Amino acid sequence: MLVRTALEALAQRPIPFLRSAWPWRSLAYLLAGAVPGLPVLAVVAIVATTSSPAALVAGVAVSALLTPSAGRYERWRLRLVDGVPLPATPPGPGRDAASPHWRRAWRGRVVALGGFSMLVLWWIDLVMAAFGAAGPVLLILSPVVQPEVEPVAAVAGSAVGVVLLPVAAYTLTAWAGARGAMTRAILAPQAAELAEVLRSRARLVDAFETERRRIERDLHDGAQQRLVALTMTLGMARLDLPEGSPAGRMVERAHDEAKQALAELRALVRGVHSQVLTDRGLPAAVRDVAGRSPVPVDVDLALEERLPAAVEVTAYYVVTEALTNVARHSGASAARVTGGAADGTLVLEIHDDGRGGADPERGTGLTGLADRLAVVGGRLSLSSPAGGPTRMRAEIPCAS
Repeated sequence: MLVRTALEALAQRPIPFLRSAWPWRSLAYLLAGAVPGLPVLAVVAIVATTSSPAALVAGVAVSALLTPSAGRYERWRLRLVDGVPLPATPPGPGRDAASPHWRRAWRGRVVALGGFSMLVLWWIDLVMAAFGAAGPVLLILSPVVQPEVEPVAAVAGSAVGVVLLPVAAYTLTAWAGARGAMTRAILAPQAAELAEVLRSRARLVDAFETERRRIERDLHDGAQQRLVALTMTLGMARLDLPEGSPAGRMVERAHDEAKQALAELRALVRGVHSQVLTDRGLPAAVRDVAGRSPVPVDVDLALEERLPAAVEVTAYYVVTEALTNVARHSGASAARVTGGAADGTLVLEIHDDGRGGADPERGTGLTGLADRLAVVGGRLSLSSPAGGPTRMRAEIPCAS
């Protein structure tokens, strides 16, 4: 098992845990906590020796200036007890619409962590390190540090110290792991991590759509045009050859193969990216998909205006995949696509009279549909009792 944090290390068996570096890393983490407290100790010492209000004000000002550095130091030393990388600091303005707000929030968390560390956490870390590590060590060294004690008592104290060493290892690791978890929670709360994951997934989908369009354009302008030219050339060559001749039959056969290849390529191009969707919008693209479905599909989708491109692409993907599932898995004799936009939300419903029993666990593409909708903040609901009918409902926010 890969152990990445001190808390995960505690779940190991005792012998592997005690032989690992985690107790030592935890001790180093706690001792390193004294660094943020040095400025505070310096301020206290100066004020105590001078009793000057100006010195107090200057010390507080210096400590405040060092607070962000203390927060960054906490982030750096977290690696001793937590090997999971923290999310990177937000991108600069212009790269992400949410980045200015995210940067302010992140800086605020760093300052808060630095101030809390300088005022409170550092001395708690030292106390835990002292009781956890120094106590057993002093007991083990009882014959040396307390020579006046009777030998029997000193040996007994050493034995107790040896017994307490594993307890100290677990105690230090547990506290260091908890401190690391608290630091991670302050610097990277789950909501911020989730928001970054969602933004990252949306960027991946956008990049995927851009690549799909590039492939469609290359196929349309390149291979498809060459096949069109080849088909026309073979057709003209067949006209110049005697009907029924061996060469004529071969050219005719090649002409038919070229036409079939052209038809398959056009179908592939439509599958990569719908030009109808780009040129005429979602209703026309859905009717185009319905017209090519082996199951008769009735379409009732009316929109007053074009929707944002991301919404149209997602809705087209949902309808295409849903009708593909209907044709492959449902055994339906008819299907229906209805929908419209209201209150800033596009609602699509796909019905079929098939056998029902659609289950995301059986690999019918429903999980992929739900994931695709989640990228744009949409959601998917499904009703598919055994025996049918099946009704799928997709809701997609229309905000740009």
